[in-house]
Amino acid sequence: MNGDARLAARLAEEAGRLLLKLRDGGGPDLGDRGDTESNAMLLAELAAWRPGDAVLSEEAVDDPARLGADRVWIIDPLDGTREYALPDRDDWAVHVALWRRGQGVTAAAVAQPALDLVHCSADEPVPMPGWAVPRLVLVSDSRPPAFAAGVAAAVDARTAPMGSAGAKAMAVLRGEALAYLHAGGQWEWDSAAPVGVALAAGLHASRVDGSPLDYNRPHPYLPDLLICRQEVAGPLLAAIRER
Repeated sequence: MNGDARLAARLAEEAGRLLLKLRDGGGPDLGDRGDTESNAMLLAELAAWRPGDAVLSEEAVDDPARLGADRVWIIDPLDGTREYALPDRDDWAVHVALWRRGQGVTAAAVAQPALDLVHCSADEPVPMPGWAVPRLVLVSDSRPPAFAAGVAAAVDARTAPMGSAGAKAMAVLRGEALAYLHAGGQWEWDSAAPVGVALAAGLHASRVDGSPLDYNRPHPYLPDLLICRQEVAGPLLAAIRER
């Protein structure tokens, strides 16, 4: 595992442990406290271990200096804040990704603390036979695309809701679903780490029109996303175009 990927995995895991401890303590405004404390920890660790790098975080003021940087960490300290605040939900995550100029996302990790899992871009891909994958297309729990059911039907699948973007992407990675489809609005920190891990594992990841996902842009808004197994990418993209 390269140094940046190792760091991404370690920081995502440490932030996850912090979030679990906070969750066990309960109390009011749990989601807000999780966002704030996880963000503070990640920023402090990145400043200590990669002091020359820029950071784009959901929970911090955007520093335009990142646009001139060669290395930018894109982090979501708590992806799935709503789910995190619910005691019976495990579909929330921590995202840590590194973008490098001219190379895109080169290191990434997604931690799912409630499942005791950390997926990293340096992990060895685990082959999953197509027949063993449930015929599911995962969609947002709160704002699924209106066209998702028709798209899923094109590959003989049905839609299923799930919380965090990272949780949905990693479910595809583990062979628990065929695809993750989103078109309800997202930001770079929602997808950078999941996409980095997914691409490194050999999955397809793109905008819903098939175009690449570009990061560290002036306005870090990426409204839609498709992460899926390679064998269903063509049929899913064709079905999206039809709709």
